[in-house]
Amino acid sequence: MIEYKDMGIPKVLNKKNRVLLRELTKTDFKLRYQGSVLGYLWALLRPLMMFAILYIVFAKLLRLGNDIPHYPVYLLTGTVLWSFFTECTSQGIQAMLARGDLIRKISFPKYIVVVSTTFTALINLAINLGVVVIFALINGVQPSLSWLMVPVFIFELYALSLGIAFLLGAINVKYRDVMSIWDVCIQALFYAVPIIYPVTMVANSSMLAAKIILLNPIAQAIQDVRYSLITTEATTTWNFFNNPIVMAIPIVIVVIILIVGSIYFRRKSKFFAEEI
Repeated sequence: MIEYKDMGIPKVLNKKNRVLLRELTKTDFKLRYQGSVLGYLWALLRPLMMFAILYIVFAKLLRLGNDIPHYPVYLLTGTVLWSFFTECTSQGIQAMLARGDLIRKISFPKYIVVVSTTFTALINLAINLGVVVIFALINGVQPSLSWLMVPVFIFELYALSLGIAFLLGAINVKYRDVMSIWDVCIQALFYAVPIIYPVTMVANSSMLAAKIILLNPIAQAIQDVRYSLITTEATTTWNFFNNPIVMAIPIVIVVIILIVGSIYFRRKSKFFAEEI
């Protein structure tokens, strides 16, 4: 069994912990929709409703995205991935407090609680991506080998979300203001990431601003998914940068956040039972 003690990253799950992770993920997924009339359909309806509002306001009324092929699918893809990021981080940050009773009663690796909530977000993402693919095919998008790269960029976005959840989730155990601050950050990030508007629109006003946006790993991952899945006219980092070192900055940011978050969470986890 491989261990990552030197990096501070939790150990690879043994059989017992894998069972616990699976059960926590199943329980979390069921409880999230328990008592609602539509149940699991909300996993589909939430991003679709958000997409419908954004499409009507920004595409139909403000005429954004007219120069982007398959813009409705382009917008839906960004909406789905953004919903995944917000769900993954928000639920992960609150996970330790939500499972406080379990943490106080049972001794087990605490990171499993955070990972289980992010796995629930992955399940929702898988369902939503199925809808995106159907929309894409209906909209005339041609399947290609580039679709095989989509899981790579989703894994990058997941690693970033997990690192943030570890770091802020550990801080949130002691300082409960973290979640409120993160909600504000999420609102700001939504407009700092090209979910609605094309990056080219920003570039027309400020090339520097467009480059900074694409160095954000959230924006980079979403744009790369759009490029691979929908249209090669989606602006990516290699459209603006020729230096491979600069293009690697978003990946470096993800790795740093994941490692720092894992180390901090591991060091603080021994005190969670007392602080919750």
